[in-house]
Amino acid sequence: MLTLYHAPTSVCSQKVRIGMAVMGLDYDSRVVNLQKGEQFDPAYQKLNRDAVVPTLVDDGLVVTESSLILEYLDREYNGAALMPADRAGKVSAQSWLLRCLAIHAAINTLTFSTAARDTILANTTPEQIDALAARFPDPVMGAKRKDLLLNGLQSIYIGQALVHVRRLLSDLNAELDGKTWLGGDAPDLRDIALIAYVDRLDRLGMDGFWGPQYPQIGPWLDSWKQTPAYALAIEALVPAGSAEPMRAGGLKHWPEVKTRWDATLG
Repeated sequence: MLTLYHAPTSVCSQKVRIGMAVMGLDYDSRVVNLQKGEQFDPAYQKLNRDAVVPTLVDDGLVVTESSLILEYLDREYNGAALMPADRAGKVSAQSWLLRCLAIHAAINTLTFSTAARDTILANTTPEQIDALAARFPDPVMGAKRKDLLLNGLQSIYIGQALVHVRRLLSDLNAELDGKTWLGGDAPDLRDIALIAYVDRLDRLGMDGFWGPQYPQIGPWLDSWKQTPAYALAIEALVPAGSAEPMRAGGLKHWPEVKTRWDATLG
């Protein structure tokens, strides 16, 4: 039995759950409560030294990093059916899987500098923020989280995040080129790897990122929302009463984000 350590609204957890749903894979679900800091538990950190989710355990073999988990599951349990067979498609998929590291960092930045920041600051003292930052195994990750919480959209990480979001949307829009899926008739590893990140922007009320400039993005996201995999792996696990506050929190900051976004075109 596959065991998946994950969190309901973690974008990387959503990404792996989407993949497992598309592949029809069952798993033993182990929910890690990120708000309570369960990712820092020593027992969990024996599995994942970075104290992040998701983590897959397959008969004692531990696999971390969501893109690697997706590729592993497809190769070991799905006959690599989701990896493009042609040379160009395979390179495209491998490139997107690698780029997910930067894309995730960008989505993390926009989440914790807007809606999540407001919630955390309302319930956390400066001393608690210092303590949280100190718990990250990677001190740079801890420093980043502290900077985002203290400085919001004035953080030094915002410009970098917007560059990577621009590249994500521009390249995804171009590769879709009128298709429903990057995989053609059905989602492949590329579609699966990217959906949770675009969905998070939408849930933050930041769908203005694509608009008329990137017209393929909205229909692609809408197509995902009609799938059983999306319903099972993302929608069904959104905590009750959390969707609207997140969207409202993101929309509150959208005018400032939009100003910074437009500046990246200059």
